[in-house]
Amino acid sequence: MTLGEMYAPKDKVMLAMSLLLEGNSIRSTMRISGLDQNTIMKALVLAGARCEKLMAEKLRNVVVRDVECDELWSFVGKKEKRVRPEDDQSLGDCYVFVGIERHLKLVLNITMGKRNQQTTDVFIEGLRHATSPARKFQITTDGFGPYRSAITTTLHDRISGYAQLIKVYRATQDGEARYSPAEVADVEVVPVYGEPESDRICTSIVERSNLSTRTSLRRFTRLTCGFSKKWENHWAAVALWFAYYNFCRIHKSLRVTPAMEAGITDHVLDISELLS
Repeated sequence: MTLGEMYAPKDKVMLAMSLLLEGNSIRSTMRISGLDQNTIMKALVLAGARCEKLMAEKLRNVVVRDVECDELWSFVGKKEKRVRPEDDQSLGDCYVFVGIERHLKLVLNITMGKRNQQTTDVFIEGLRHATSPARKFQITTDGFGPYRSAITTTLHDRISGYAQLIKVYRATQDGEARYSPAEVADVEVVPVYGEPESDRICTSIVERSNLSTRTSLRRFTRLTCGFSKKWENHWAAVALWFAYYNFCRIHKSLRVTPAMEAGITDHVLDISELLS
C-alpha cells in the first residue's frame, strides 16, 4: 500500500492503525502486526495528516442545537514540573480542546495546545467555521476563564445563550489514595451570555467522549509509559482518533456514526476509506 511516500502491505498498515485505535501501545502493535516501529510511526503521522484534512473539509456549516466544550489533559515527553527553560517548550502539559454537538454526538472541532487564552481563541474560531449561521445554538463549557472572552467575541452572533457549568470538588479525606477520583460536592451554573435554557446546560456528553478517548488511545492512559514523546506524533494520534470517532465508530445510542446522524456521510467508513 502507498501511504504518502511510505510503502508497506495494506493489510498490515490497516491492522496497525486499528490496533492503535483500540488502545494498543506502539510495541504491542509491532508484535501483532509484524511492522517495525519506524514504519508504524510514519504511517501514524501520514494518517493523522489525512484525517486532519478530512475533518477540515467535512466539518463545515453543520447545523447544531447544543454544543459542549471541554479540555482533555495529557502530556508530551515529560510532566510539566520537569520541563526546564532550555527544553523544547512543546513538552509538558498538553490539552486537547474538544467541541461536541450534544444530540448528534459529532465532534465539531479539536485544538491541541497549552491551556491558555491563545489556544482557546484558536479553538473557538475553529468552532465558528464548523457551525452553520442558519440556526443559533446554545453552548456550555466548564469554568475555564478564557472561554468567556473567546466565545462572546467570536460566537456572539451564532449563540442564543452561553453558560458555564462549574463543579466544586470536596477536599481529599485523610487516608484516600493519591489517584482516587475527587468527589463532586456541588455544581454551580453561571449564565454568561444571552438567555441559556437551564435544561440544556450540560457537559455530560463531552465528558463521556473524553472517557472514550482515554480508553481507546494509549497515549492518554494514566500511570503508564505509553505517553507521547513527540508533539507531532501526539497530534497525529489525536487527529486519527477523532476522525475515526466521527466517521467510523457506530455510537451505541445513535446506532449510526455521528457523521451519518449529521448527514455528512451516508455510510460507515472503514479505516481504508478514512485514509484514502
